[in-house]
Amino acid sequence: MKVCFPVQQDEGIESKVYNHFGSAPLFIVVDTETNLVATINNGDQHHSHGACNPLKALDNQKVDAVVVGGIGAGALTRLNQLGISVHRAQAATVRENVFLYTAKNLPAFTVQGCCGGRSHDGKCAH
Repeated sequence: MKVCFPVQQDEGIESKVYNHFGSAPLFIVVDTETNLVATINNGDQHHSHGACNPLKALDNQKVDAVVVGGIGAGALTRLNQLGISVHRAQAATVRENVFLYTAKNLPAFTVQGCCGGRSHDGKCAH
């Protein structure tokens, strides 16, 4: 299973999970079966609010799940329509969240729990 983590900086498995899907500069993808780690540049980082294109952001890479600190309702809906589950990060690093994800200890995002926008520092502006 390939799990995607939006991040600010590429520190591999020790990268800190970013607080917002659409504005993350990078994505770390972890294959939970092989433990391979890949980095994807966000191809849609500078979109207008509510216009995130997850496939463009992920450079059309196939992932099964996304783990993030926050996400807008539009991006969540589009990811879910593509069969990609979205979960709320519960720890600081990709490594910690991979462990929680594989143990099925990360809650799924719902539209009611989504961000209303983002602030200038990338954090969710609830």
